[in-house]
Amino acid sequence: MAKHAVLSSGAKLWRSLPCAKSELRLDLTLACGQTFRWRETAEGHWTGVIGGRVWTLTQTEDTLWYYVYTNQDRPGGKNKPEKKDSLKIESGTAPQHSEVEAEMLRDFFQLHVKLGDLYREWGAADCHFKEISDIFTGVRMLRQDPTECLFSFICTSNNHISRIQGMVERLCQALGSPLCQLDQTSYHDFPTLSTLADSGVEERLRDLGFGYRARFLQQSAKQILDTHGLQWLDGLRSIPYLEARDALRTLPGVGAKVADCVCLMSLDKHEAVPVDTHVWQIAKRDYKYTADNGQKTLTEKIHRDIGDFFRRLWGPYAGWAHSVLFCADLKKFQSLKEMTNLKQPKKEEEREGQCKELKRELDGHEKKKSKLERQKKAKMSVKTEEV
Repeated sequence: MAKHAVLSSGAKLWRSLPCAKSELRLDLTLACGQTFRWRETAEGHWTGVIGGRVWTLTQTEDTLWYYVYTNQDRPGGKNKPEKKDSLKIESGTAPQHSEVEAEMLRDFFQLHVKLGDLYREWGAADCHFKEISDIFTGVRMLRQDPTECLFSFICTSNNHISRIQGMVERLCQALGSPLCQLDQTSYHDFPTLSTLADSGVEERLRDLGFGYRARFLQQSAKQILDTHGLQWLDGLRSIPYLEARDALRTLPGVGAKVADCVCLMSLDKHEAVPVDTHVWQIAKRDYKYTADNGQKTLTEKIHRDIGDFFRRLWGPYAGWAHSVLFCADLKKFQSLKEMTNLKQPKKEEEREGQCKELKRELDGHEKKKSKLERQKKAKMSVKTEEV
């Protein structure tokens, strides 16, 4: 039986791209709730599926290493174990395959975006981000397949990361095409829209523990196919952010947060800021956000206002900056903070002063905006009376 690849067992069989850890950290990026199908299969080695192929990724300080498995004898719809000699590295078969895979990886991690430059810009504008970014470097937004991203995030409603991972894995095993088997772990492609839209899918997924989400998954797939067609989701990449978000929200089970996640993580809308209760707490705790007026539940207005707040603060890649803070707040990564001594009184005072100054600037902007809006309404009211 084929085993998961490990770099130390034979680096000649691996391929690589130049990429510093400051530009990408696999352990943070692949485990922070953007995607749910990557597993650490050996220390520092992550295995998952991109573009219908199974990959193992690892990295050194300045290099991203990748190993691509291909099944030369794929079972005809049956998930039977593969023989070891039926699996080989596709990137080693021909130069053109190697370049195709390298480009797939660049696209998936959006390596054309210079993350270090963005971190410096965000840190200059936001003292709290600067403090966090010194520890949580290399948190990069993925560019996922829109179908996988949408239907994975429909599963996130009232859920947590580890449970979502299990649901998405069961979804792929039940409905996805088998790709290969490594160390008794079977890997499957994500189900197609046509498969998800089948009338029997809801009942099958309920049996697998999806609950009310089963209906949302089947109905959303059916609505896309019946109303829009196979290419509709990919086409949302070419329209403005707000249009794409509103289009997604017409689907069953897709609210503001899920729509923003899909926009940010698969549809090239870098300014999308997904807001859930977790992000709301970050805004209140770390940015003294009070515009919610003591509201107890996350409303549409609060979602919109917090998104606008962070877009003004961080700029056109606000969604990327948001993911760094989200990652830093996850319980699984708190040990990174504990390992770093952040208690430096003098610097803490300086940071506090910078934050107060930044807050004054932001509050001033809000008051000025509110005043302008009131003046505009007053002028409109006068014109109406004149008419």
